[in-house]
Amino acid sequence: MNIHEYQAKELLRSYGAPIPRGIVVNSPNEAREAAKELGESPFVLKAQIHAGGRGKGRYIGEPACSGVRMVKTPEEAKAAAYEMLDRPLVTKQTGPKGRIVRKLYIEAGSAIAHEYYLSILIDHTERRIVIVASDAGGMSIEDVAQETPERIHKLWIDPALGLADHQSRELAVALRLQAAQINQFADIVRALYTAFTTLDASLIEINPLVTTQNGALLVLDAKMSFDDNGLFRHKNIRELRDPNEEDPREQEAARFGLSYVGMDGTIGCMVNGAGLAMATMDIIHEEGESPANFLDVGGGASREKVGAAFRILLEDPRIEGILVNIFGGIMRCDIIADAVISACREVGLKIPLVIRLAGTNVEEGAAMIEKSGLNLTAATDLGDAARKIVAAVRARRGA
Repeated sequence: MNIHEYQAKELLRSYGAPIPRGIVVNSPNEAREAAKELGESPFVLKAQIHAGGRGKGRYIGEPACSGVRMVKTPEEAKAAAYEMLDRPLVTKQTGPKGRIVRKLYIEAGSAIAHEYYLSILIDHTERRIVIVASDAGGMSIEDVAQETPERIHKLWIDPALGLADHQSRELAVALRLQAAQINQFADIVRALYTAFTTLDASLIEINPLVTTQNGALLVLDAKMSFDDNGLFRHKNIRELRDPNEEDPREQEAARFGLSYVGMDGTIGCMVNGAGLAMATMDIIHEEGESPANFLDVGGGASREKVGAAFRILLEDPRIEGILVNIFGGIMRCDIIADAVISACREVGLKIPLVIRLAGTNVEEGAAMIEKSGLNLTAATDLGDAARKIVAAVRARRGA
């Protein structure tokens, strides 16, 4: 689960991170009044969407302005808000349709001396929390990693020992911070680490963390993501969810205990197991097509779940065919086949579907598919299944 910048800053402020004062606004008049209340010119208005790259992003239509604007007066803040609210902003993370901006966050400008990058996340390979820092803040960390990897510093935390203060200070020295800034940096890392571990976060990203002209460190931008599996422990975090920023199909999938992520391809995928889903998407790519989604129905692929999965898939008008890849371990293949057939009849399937079954009662399941009288094809080999669905989709295009 992701939250907005203004929400992340409020959370991190409560853990002691140095956050400049800001006000979230929903209208141009509110932007003007917020600027008056802040009182210090210039002012920075930031579009609040769940996507990075807002400063380099551009609104669709005229004026094609940025998602981060600097203004000098309350009246200019009002005028800028007119141009930024209720319009789609396109960044490198939104896709071509962009995201509608419904809120702005306004802060007083800061006298920046230098920008840094700082984040905390899980390194799944090392099975540890890792702190990543760079003196090349204010730009994409991916670009820094590609162009100047030596400017990126990583610190892994032993889960048995936790974060030690000397580790933060050593990281500050690597960033060439000076004197009192070293202890300030250590305090910020401690605040972020405490928030990360206490709130079941999966990512905290500060870009940029800045030093000001008077030598102080400030958190100027903040991004936080949370592990959905830990949300039951944090009612206050659950309440920060913004349904406007989430794909309706993902919301529907979550309601049925399904894991769904939309993509840009034309072949819908329904699989039980995340690893199997990744393999299925890879083999579709190898056959020259692209998957339209990641959809994991889990180990218990019940009729209700399969029906919900098909409805979610068929709501995407780009899907030209569906590949179902199910391993019948917990549930028998004949039960899965029956659920798929029932779901296809219920939704009135009109596009080709290939189902690959493996596991218990696979022969019975394949026979049920072949005798269903629907536009379904059974396969027992994943490569064969991928070739069949690709061929069916391309034949349909030719027709």
